Amino acid sequence: MRLPQLLVTASPHLKGPDTTPKIMWNVVGTLVPVIAAAGYFFGFGALLVVFAATLGSLLTEWVFGPKGSLRDGSGVITGLLLGLTLPPGFPLWMAFIGGVVAIGFGKLIFGGLGQNIFNPALLGRAFLQAAFPVAITTWPVGGGGFWDVRAENLSLPFMGLGQTDTVTGATPLGLMKFEGVATAVRDLFLGTIGGSAGETSALVITLCGGYLALRNFLNWRIPISIFITVAVLSELLHLLNPAYPGPLFMLFSGGLMIGAWFMATDMVTSPVTHKGCWIFGAGIGALVVIIRLWGGLPEGVMYSILIMNAFVPYINRATQPTVFGTRVTEAAS
Repeated sequence: MRLPQLLVTASPHLKGPDTTPKIMWNVVGTLVPVIAAAGYFFGFGALLVVFAATLGSLLTEWVFGPKGSLRDGSGVITGLLLGLTLPPGFPLWMAFIGGVVAIGFGKLIFGGLGQNIFNPALLGRAFLQAAFPVAITTWPVGGGGFWDVRAENLSLPFMGLGQTDTVTGATPLGLMKFEGVATAVRDLFLGTIGGSAGETSALVITLCGGYLALRNFLNWRIPISIFITVAVLSELLHLLNPAYPGPLFMLFSGGLMIGAWFMATDMVTSPVTHKGCWIFGAGIGALVVIIRLWGGLPEGVMYSILIMNAFVPYINRATQPTVFGTRVTEAAS
């Protein structure tokens, strides 16, 4: 009689129902309403920018990534998020290059999914901001109907931005920082403003991010700590000097919402402990306020998250719980 074989595997032996592809594709699904809102407010050109960034990400993943890595959905998320951080009139070839850099230098160069230190989408945007500062700070407002594509979108590589056919203007953060003009909170909340594609409708982004939090696909402590820190610091500074914007403006303007819900919560580049998540989020929130008010740029979400990404290994080390059966001094050593 043949005896049953004992299968010995590494721990953990209990397996939950959620897998990496399941979580990733749920995130992709929640980004669909955000992309739809961007298309509604900015037109078809904004959708083309998101598509170009995603195409660059997927092609790089397919060519240089491990076999079958496209199935986990992480490359799609990187491309979508990168596209949402770009102006709707951004040249498509630049968005494509950003996707290549995001995957190639933000993910694969570190060893692939789970090994990267920085958020790939934000690393790709940081490259684009350094390489194409004019294009990434050109904010078209208007431009005709939904199907009208801006000339800047179709500009040829390294041949300038093309013939501008839309009116350009500052973002709400730019207006506040350089002209002292505040945008109505209602417009910020609904998304009837200029800016990047992903800066539209804090309402839609919050609903989508809240769904992920309810499904436990992200650690809710990170966005909540970001929002609390930004709100408290903004309120204190506003009370000391009314020229500084209040907490509602700081919360709903710029890329704070999409950064807090979808980028800071990246499982690979955020802390693994609950205490660490509170510290991580508070650090991002404080840096956002500092950069927005006293930095050279009106926005600071991207740099705040990337800076705190670098501190994640130290936060994890400092917030590790005591191992059962050992003393605090023994666990620390």
